[in-house]
Amino acid sequence: METANQRIQPHLKQSLGTMLLKRVFDVSCAFFGLIFLSPFFLIIAMLIKRASPGPATYLGPRIGKDGHIFQILKFRTMVEHPQSYDGPPITAEDDGRVTPFGRWLRDAKLNELPQLWNVLKGDMSIVGPRPEDPEIAKTWPAGVREEILSVRPGITSPASIIYREEEKLLKSANVMDDYLQKVLPDKLRLDRLYVRNCSFVSDLDVIFMTFTVLLPRLRKDPIPTEKLYNGMLYRFVQRYFSWFIADLLVSFIAISFIGLIWRISEPLNLGLEESFEIAVGIALIFSCINSLMGLEKVWWRNARPALAFDIIISSGVSTLLVALADLYWPGGHFLPLNMLLVTGLLAFLGFVSIRYRERLLTGLATRWFSYRGKGTGIGERVLIVGAGECGLLGAWLIQKSHLSSAFSIVGMVDDDPYKQDMTIDGHRVLGLTRRIPELVQKKDIGVILFAIEKIQADDQERILGLCRQTKARLVLIPDLLAIFRERLSASSANDPQIN
Repeated sequence: METANQRIQPHLKQSLGTMLLKRVFDVSCAFFGLIFLSPFFLIIAMLIKRASPGPATYLGPRIGKDGHIFQILKFRTMVEHPQSYDGPPITAEDDGRVTPFGRWLRDAKLNELPQLWNVLKGDMSIVGPRPEDPEIAKTWPAGVREEILSVRPGITSPASIIYREEEKLLKSANVMDDYLQKVLPDKLRLDRLYVRNCSFVSDLDVIFMTFTVLLPRLRKDPIPTEKLYNGMLYRFVQRYFSWFIADLLVSFIAISFIGLIWRISEPLNLGLEESFEIAVGIALIFSCINSLMGLEKVWWRNARPALAFDIIISSGVSTLLVALADLYWPGGHFLPLNMLLVTGLLAFLGFVSIRYRERLLTGLATRWFSYRGKGTGIGERVLIVGAGECGLLGAWLIQKSHLSSAFSIVGMVDDDPYKQDMTIDGHRVLGLTRRIPELVQKKDIGVILFAIEKIQADDQERILGLCRQTKARLVLIPDLLAIFRERLSASSANDPQIN
C-alpha cells in the first residue's frame, strides 16, 4: 500500500529545483512589501485602536512545516476580551467577537497582510496551504497531516481562494461542527492537490487569482478549481513557451549543422547571430502553426503516432514561409534555397524526436535488452499465450502502464501455423503452445499471460495444463474481459439514456 512518504516524494523531487527560487521570491516580496506598506500599516493600526481598545495586532499559534508551531501575526479584528481568546478558533459571519472595523478588514483580507513578517522569518510562504490551529490540525488523518505539513504554509492558497467567503458558510451556534464536517474535508483535499502539483509558475497564477477575487465585481463569481492549479501563466509556460524554447534549440542545431556541412562545398556567410535569427523565425512560425492546429495541447507522452503527420504539415509550412521570406528579402537571399529546405527537413526530424523522445528511448532500450539475450530483460519476464486481439490487449496493458517497469514481454505462443516466427506488434511468436514448458525454462519466464478468448474447452484445458506444469504464475485475461463486459452490460441496462 502506498504510504504518505511515497505520495509526497514526487512533490519533494519537483520542489528541489524550485525551492531556492521560491524562497528568494518570498523574501523579496515580504521585504519590499513590508517597506512599502508600512505607512498603510500605521494607518490601519491607528484605526484599529480608535475602533476598540487593545493592541493593533494579534499573535496566535499555528502549525507550520514539519509540525513546527509558530505565532502568526495579524491585525486584530476582535474585541480585546478573554472570550475572544477562549472562544472557538473559527469565526462565523454572526460572531459577536468581531468589531465592525474588524469585519471590514476581514472582508477585504487586509488583516492577513502582517503575515509578510512570518514570510520574512521563514515560518510561512506567499503561497501555500493556510496554516491551521494546532488543535484543529490534530483532527487531520495522519497521512493528510504529513503531506500538507511537508511544505510551508502560505498567506494565500487555492483553498483560501475557493473558500474566500468561508465565514458566511458558518453560524456561531454550530461553528466548529459545521467547519469540521462541511468545510475542512474539502479544504484538505484542495491543499493536498496543491502540495502534489505546486510549482513556481502555478504559485504566480494563485497570486494573480488572489488579487482578482478581491475585486468587488468578481468576488461573487465562482472560480473553477482547475484554474487554480492550471492557470493562465502555467498553461502558457507549459504548453507554449517551453515548447518554443525546445523548438528554437532544435532549429538552431539544425541550421548550424547544415551550415557547417555547406561550408565544405561552397563559401557561406552565416554567423551565429544570423543562425540564431533564422532559428527564431522557424521556431516562432512553427509554434504559431502548432497553436492553430491545436498541437500545443497534445499530451505527447501518450500521443498517437499519426500526429507526426501533423508535425510534417506545420514544419513544412514553416519552412515554406521562411523560404518565401528569403526569396523576397529586401537585401537579397540570406541563405541558399536548397539549404533552407534541408534545414527544414532536419528540423522536422528534431521536432518529432523531441516530442516522441520517451517512446524512442523506450523502444531503443527494449531493443537493446532483447538483443542481450536470456536473463537480461527489464523486470520479470512474461510469455503471452495467444497472438490475437486478446493477446495484443494483454501486451498493451503491460506496456502502456506503470507495469512496464516491472515486466518485460519475451514473446508469444500461438497454434496458428501462419503466425509462427512472425513479429506481431513488436512481439515475436516463439512457437506453438506445446512449447510452453520448454520456453518457460529456457527463457526464465516468471508470468504466463493466457490471452485466448475464443477457444474450445478441451484445447483451453490442455493449454492451461501445460501452463500449470511450470513454475510461472498464470494470469487469465479472458476472465478480466468477461468481468468488464458483465459490468458494462449491467450499466447499460440500468441507464435509460443508453437504451
